[in-house]
Amino acid sequence: MIRTVGLVVKYEEPKAAEIASWLVPWLKEKTRQVLVEAGVGRLGGRSCSKKEMARRADLIIVLGGDGTLLSVARLVERPEVPILGVNMGGLGFITEVAVDELESVLTRVLAGDYSVEKRLTLEIRVMGKKGSPKRFRVLNDGVITKGARSKIISLETYVGKEYLCTYRADGLIISTPTGSTAYSLAAGGPIIFPSLGAIVLCPICPHTLTNRPIVVSSKATVRVTLRSAGDTVVLSPDGQEGILLNNGDIVEARDYGVPVSLVKAPSRSYFEVLRSKLKWGER
Repeated sequence: MIRTVGLVVKYEEPKAAEIASWLVPWLKEKTRQVLVEAGVGRLGGRSCSKKEMARRADLIIVLGGDGTLLSVARLVERPEVPILGVNMGGLGFITEVAVDELESVLTRVLAGDYSVEKRLTLEIRVMGKKGSPKRFRVLNDGVITKGARSKIISLETYVGKEYLCTYRADGLIISTPTGSTAYSLAAGGPIIFPSLGAIVLCPICPHTLTNRPIVVSSKATVRVTLRSAGDTVVLSPDGQEGILLNNGDIVEARDYGVPVSLVKAPSRSYFEVLRSKLKWGER
């Protein structure tokens, strides 16, 4: 039973703010408690942090783009909590419910008439020579990339105990199937059906043309060691923050073990989303 609804809004998007202004009273009429982000309590809902919302809500509605959804999805530790992403008109692949169908879809969700897709999340660990490991959870990807003025970097990569190669490139994208249609796709990576258990390794502008993207099992642990001294290299988990890496630092990626549940739009399939977003088959 959905009693408490969390609402995450990208307020820089005027359409999102407009929808939120009628959505909160609408949910209250349905006798649901509404949680809103701290600082936007003027909507009338109970103000709280995203972390508290992720702990307490029975349903989370995201009004914004994929980045807005990523900011809260990685905090939700309960796979039974559905996340409903509403697309504001951009390219978003994981915010797939259209604005004009929101009320009808939400009515069905509140009545328990909906289906979700379980999406793999990864645990990204950064281990340096000093200090304790840093841990991050990602729904899309972890990206290792060089600074603007750095030379090509070397990334010694293992899959499990097996040596894969040492990438000499501008960086490396470690992606989930959900993230396969994000940065990885732009860098030449494959599209992976979102419910598959897989990890994509996609080098960014590799120095050797034979270094192509590769797909490995999500049961494997990917281990990448930075072998470049004097370069500015950064790890970006889901594009949310930047962690400076030093020569010899190790980045590990593995299945986090807790998926994210995204509400599926009843009006279209994943392949329809690909056709509409990527214009497949058009001339």
